[in-house]
Amino acid sequence: MDLNCDLGEGEPAERTRALMRWITSANIACGGHAGDGRTMEFCVRTAAARGVRIGAHPGTAAGFGREASPMTPEELECLLLHQVGGLVAVARSLGHSVAHVKLHGALYHAAEHETALAASYIGTVRRWFPRLRVFARAGGGVAEAARTAGLNVWEEAFLDRGYRADGTLVPRGDPGALLGDPATIRARIRDVRSGRGLLTESGGRLRLTPRTWCVHSDTPDSVRLVRIGARELGLVR
Repeated sequence: MDLNCDLGEGEPAERTRALMRWITSANIACGGHAGDGRTMEFCVRTAAARGVRIGAHPGTAAGFGREASPMTPEELECLLLHQVGGLVAVARSLGHSVAHVKLHGALYHAAEHETALAASYIGTVRRWFPRLRVFARAGGGVAEAARTAGLNVWEEAFLDRGYRADGTLVPRGDPGALLGDPATIRARIRDVRSGRGLLTESGGRLRLTPRTWCVHSDTPDSVRLVRIGARELGLVR
């Protein structure tokens, strides 16, 4: 199993270091919704020192990348070349490599709903970054399409976000969007791993098989949550 976190997004350096203590994959902002050369270098160095996998986390600028922003497939390709390529260059300059890519925020969700964007995303990774693993929503269309295209895919579920019955996340700002109760976090992992399924806001169950779990760095008490997640998943180093 794997535990990932979105980092280099303006959080204090102390929190970045504390989160890196428990996670196994870092999704590093690379200049879209957040991040610059300095923060990318810091995150790459910190991840490498902790044995954490380095990943690119490309996004858009609108509302910290969480607001919908119209984008053509060609614009998405350019965005990925610029941002993912930038992190690859930073990592290479420090003697390290990038292991995976995960879209941020609105882009992550748009690729699930817009076939043309998903095709652009998958095609760009396949052509320019074929060795990168793709993190995509467990049970979603992007994961299936990427796998069909021959890419290495790790399906992802979220520890700190509420789910709707259709497998999408409860929108931020709505009741139940953010989860922070330790007992709920533990139960989510145990339920999914035992085959009971992930509990949704409506009381139903989603049968997911995630390979990686995510906690957002800006979720309240995120360090405590990743610590709980790491212990439940047997990842404590």
